[in-house]
Amino acid sequence: MPLRATFRWLALLLLGAASLAQDAPLDLRTALQQAQASNLELRAARQNRAVAIAGITIAKAIPNPTVSFNAARDTPHESLVFDQTLEIGGKRAKRTAIAREEQAATEIDITVLERNVRRRTREAFFRSVAAGLQAEQSKASFDLTTRTKDIVRQRYDAGDVAQLELIQADVEVARAEADYEMAQQARKSADVGLAALLNRKFDAELKLQSRLDEIPAVPTMDAVIDTALHSNPDVQRFTQQYKLEQSRLDLARAMRIPNIDVQAGVDFNSPPDFQAGGRGQLAVGVPIFYRGQGEVAQSNARLELLRLTLQSENVIVSSEATAAYFDFIAKANQAQRYSQSILPQTVKLEQMAQESYAAGKSNLLTLIDAQRKLNDIRKAYIDSLLAVQSSFAALEEVVGAPLD
Repeated sequence: MPLRATFRWLALLLLGAASLAQDAPLDLRTALQQAQASNLELRAARQNRAVAIAGITIAKAIPNPTVSFNAARDTPHESLVFDQTLEIGGKRAKRTAIAREEQAATEIDITVLERNVRRRTREAFFRSVAAGLQAEQSKASFDLTTRTKDIVRQRYDAGDVAQLELIQADVEVARAEADYEMAQQARKSADVGLAALLNRKFDAELKLQSRLDEIPAVPTMDAVIDTALHSNPDVQRFTQQYKLEQSRLDLARAMRIPNIDVQAGVDFNSPPDFQAGGRGQLAVGVPIFYRGQGEVAQSNARLELLRLTLQSENVIVSSEATAAYFDFIAKANQAQRYSQSILPQTVKLEQMAQESYAAGKSNLLTLIDAQRKLNDIRKAYIDSLLAVQSSFAALEEVVGAPLD
């Protein structure tokens, strides 16, 4: 096979694979992975790693020497001097330690954003799933009102009901059709929100593979709080700031040790004494008036502030994790109640109302009211399931670690 044809075949194969991947059903795990890999907000934040690494290179830098040449009418007429500053007290190592702690802080900021994107992706994924279910429910309600209208027309043609009921049925069909059209647009809007997080085309259809009623299990409340105290983004951020300030305190103490300025050179052309002669000089700053006590005091004050802030943050995180845990449990119980009792009983009531109307034992308003209640209950059930998934996503973000 010619080389050009081989490349063309490989290109078509890759395009076909990409197309299949785009058309393949998207489950939650895949959506979360795509968001972590392709989200533009995350990709921009990760570029900060290069900035932090460059900061380490800067901190490791050794001061450049200075070479000066002097020509004068006085003797010696010329001189060449090499000047180098020697840092004492491990200042370079301590600057490097600060840069490394700043890099660790950058990594924590990236992790915080990753958790935030994970939450938003999870919420957007289930919002899109819920919007699809709401559209299906609106379509089912539209079909149901259409069948009811057919029954009303049959009874009207038979002379069993007045024209008023036929008009009422027409109004209910129009209302259901408007709700269905609105639900379809809401589904498209939800899909666009998810596509933006996944860095996909907005007009591409998303085929989601998930069940909204699959409620994830969570560990015990004590385990949730313990995990939050170690993994919560705010706790991690303040802990890292405390370590960073400790490194700055070490540098402030090291800066109290004066550097040594070493000079070595050669003097030329000093007749009749010499033609070339060496020279040297040591210079040391004398800390008489200021010894860096201000920087040390300021760093100690910041350390105490961060220590107290970290204690306060532990209490806040514990309360937030507890509140998020109870919120999730409450919403999960509400969704379970809808599933086990409220929705089945409402379905039964609607069926009884339909049978009663078909038998001529009740009027159309009773049937319409039962159908509206069933439609509202089904929508409320979907909303309760979405609230459970959103509450779980919020709990995960507070904890700072995946829980499923």
